[in-house]
Amino acid sequence: MSLPSRLELLSVLDRVSLSVCERMGFDEDTTTQVGMGVVEAGTNAVQHGHKRDASLNFEIEFHMYPDKLEIHVYDRGKGFDMQRVVPDVTTPEHLFDMRGRGIFIMRSCCDDVTFSFSDAGTHCVLVKNRPAGRIAADA
Repeated sequence: MSLPSRLELLSVLDRVSLSVCERMGFDEDTTTQVGMGVVEAGTNAVQHGHKRDASLNFEIEFHMYPDKLEIHVYDRGKGFDMQRVVPDVTTPEHLFDMRGRGIFIMRSCCDDVTFSFSDAGTHCVLVKNRPAGRIAADA
């Protein structure tokens, strides 16, 4: 799926995420977590990767497996220094920071979040494991 870098289109991404989570058999809480993580990854692609340049599209892929859901988000941004990411924005010294919550939110909502950077741009992978005993036959 390809979307122009416009924040108002992130609701489309949220609806697609909801549909995919339903197919995966995720419960409401898990579906909400996935949606929050996906929208945050999309927000980062639009705001940081593409600097809100609507002429640039970012790409999203949903990969459904029997035991997990993987979401891949690609943008053409140059990336960032992972060493500068605040690991816990809830600590007193970071509680009132105006920025820097996106990766924390993604990590809180998903079981695994990874980033890779290349000349082509930034690739973010979000993973949400299917709860034990909820393997779907159609995933």
